[in-house]
Amino acid sequence: MRTRRFMQVDVFSEETYCGNPLAVVLDGEGLDDAAMQRFARWTNLSETTFLLPPTPEGHAQGADYRVRIFTPGGELPFAGHPTLGSCHAWLAAGGQPQQAGRIVQECAKGLVPLQQEAQTGRLAFAAPALIRSDIADAELAPVLQAAGLQPSQVLARQKLNNGPVFWALLLDDPDTVLALQPDLSALHGLGMELAIAALHPQAGKTLIGRASREARAFDGAAAPAARPPEADIEVRVWFSTGASLSEDPITGSLNASLAQWLLADGHLQAPYVASQGINLDRSGIVNIAQDATGQVWVGGHVSAGIQGEVLL
Repeated sequence: MRTRRFMQVDVFSEETYCGNPLAVVLDGEGLDDAAMQRFARWTNLSETTFLLPPTPEGHAQGADYRVRIFTPGGELPFAGHPTLGSCHAWLAAGGQPQQAGRIVQECAKGLVPLQQEAQTGRLAFAAPALIRSDIADAELAPVLQAAGLQPSQVLARQKLNNGPVFWALLLDDPDTVLALQPDLSALHGLGMELAIAALHPQAGKTLIGRASREARAFDGAAAPAARPPEADIEVRVWFSTGASLSEDPITGSLNASLAQWLLADGHLQAPYVASQGINLDRSGIVNIAQDATGQVWVGGHVSAGIQGEVLL
């Protein structure tokens, strides 16, 4: 064991400690898979990342650093909030990209470009390639039963795969999204991870209306101390932590694949803002943009919460 630099950062919220936390070991060299997995299980966060020098092949293609991403239950090929959080930590620790204003991350999914806004410092990653497919009615029926949804409440559905695989449902109303209380044991038994979203109506998007929606989401509990600004879409997702499913505060990979689907099929136009995490007392904001080539960019604010050292 030796001392290694460590950060814990908060991703996808401008309100401190209202986003999605990420543990980052800034020097992962010399750690084997078992040590990484053990530490990720100990942090008990949704993801823990380990930064490494890029492989020779990756460096030749422009990679600035390599990241390995672990949940308490296993390694992921790609994840969104760990991508932004790891990049923030790498830059804060003195990382210098090969190309100014453009950072390239190497992960098991491949190379992921990132860009940083000059004025705000906000980071955004290029959404990786998406594989998507239809969900047949026969496949959907047990999912709806476990989620407590009626077929009439589902406007569109797709399986989305950009590393993680999500069963994504576009629902009829944000209130439906915020009020949903799925049977997580039943969903876990089906072997799938559920994502739901609904568009906010263009009319009546006032702070009063949003406060009302949040109050209903908390079912009488106190509203969050920091509410996100008005959003175009409300998002929630439940994914596996190994033995069970749990709701994720704010999910970059899901918002990336969701954006690629919804933009391609004309449900939304870019740029737009996604809100996630209200039911968990978080103020998650995901900024979606699309450049002239059609590339989708997923951005958000990152702030440091803990800086120090760990023995690993």
